[in-house]
Amino acid sequence: MALRGALTIRRLSRDSQNARRKIRNLLWTSHIRPLKRWGVKRFFQSEAGATVLWVLSSLLLAAVIAPWLYRVGIELGEAAATRNLPAFLEWVGASSARAKFSRYYSRSLVLAAVVLLPFLLRRIRLVRARSLLIDESCRRFSWQCIVTQIGLGFAIAATLLWTLGILLHHWGAYVVSPKTPGIGKLISAVMVPAVAASLLEEWLFRGLLLGLWLRFSKPLAACVGSSLFFAFIHFLEPPAGWVIANPAAPWAGFELLGKIMWHFADPRFFVTDFATLFVIGMILAWARLRTGALWFPIGLHAGWIFAFKGYNLLFRGVPSHSMHPWALGDSLRSGLLPMLTLAVTVVICDLALRRFEPKRLMA
Repeated sequence: MALRGALTIRRLSRDSQNARRKIRNLLWTSHIRPLKRWGVKRFFQSEAGATVLWVLSSLLLAAVIAPWLYRVGIELGEAAATRNLPAFLEWVGASSARAKFSRYYSRSLVLAAVVLLPFLLRRIRLVRARSLLIDESCRRFSWQCIVTQIGLGFAIAATLLWTLGILLHHWGAYVVSPKTPGIGKLISAVMVPAVAASLLEEWLFRGLLLGLWLRFSKPLAACVGSSLFFAFIHFLEPPAGWVIANPAAPWAGFELLGKIMWHFADPRFFVTDFATLFVIGMILAWARLRTGALWFPIGLHAGWIFAFKGYNLLFRGVPSHSMHPWALGDSLRSGLLPMLTLAVTVVICDLALRRFEPKRLMA
């Protein structure tokens, strides 16, 4: 009996060693070795690559959908102008008749992204099913801490951007707009975008995309990649002066995409516009990593949008001012002065975020 027991224990020990060896080999072949031989193919087989493919596929599908949506909108606008329709359809028809083709493309992009989202989620589940890596859990905060982070981020971003706007008004680069917006306009054009865009974009770029990117790359590379993507998505309109000859043509969406790419052939565009949005994306990604949650980035994002759109309602730029185009671009978010404001934002955020570090929260 003792000999049989010893043989059983030895066999179990050997089986355990074999199991550990198989798990170690599996981890090596599926994660460690691929990370060392990382390439384009390996990237697109990852979760982050699946997300990038989802966005690129959405851009192409939107180019196919946009002309058809444009024709429907024009027909609805003509019907609203010539026939008696319900008040809601008349409002939609009038809005559709006024909309530019780029607006139809942006709406088509939202529709395409929603249609393709189930394929993205299915792909992510398949990748995770083959992976033995453990997800990093997000840090949990009390509701008081969440409100503090959102409010603090909002106050820092909005205050600094409004300070820049006041200085530009003092220097003559902006003048007060002759039209005073009403409460309804402030809510629909300022408050609603500030809340909706900050929640949606932070979930997508700093929550989903950055989180997936961190699975296979270092934090700096993940922040740079997601920030470049964030900046690119915000320039889905052609340069000023470009016109789509026939928006109803089947290839009009692809023509619009081609014109959008002309943005990136202008060096001034990189310095005054694209670089600023890239730095904003880096700040938001850094805040996400620093706090381990999305609350502070949501506050920053909402504060920037609130100040940017609110200022544009109350002031208008002076195109002939000497600050254009390098010191100040087309708006408060482009140019070297907004870039300097972002640098000050980083310094203040660094001081503010020290109170949310794990050691201070545990003290």
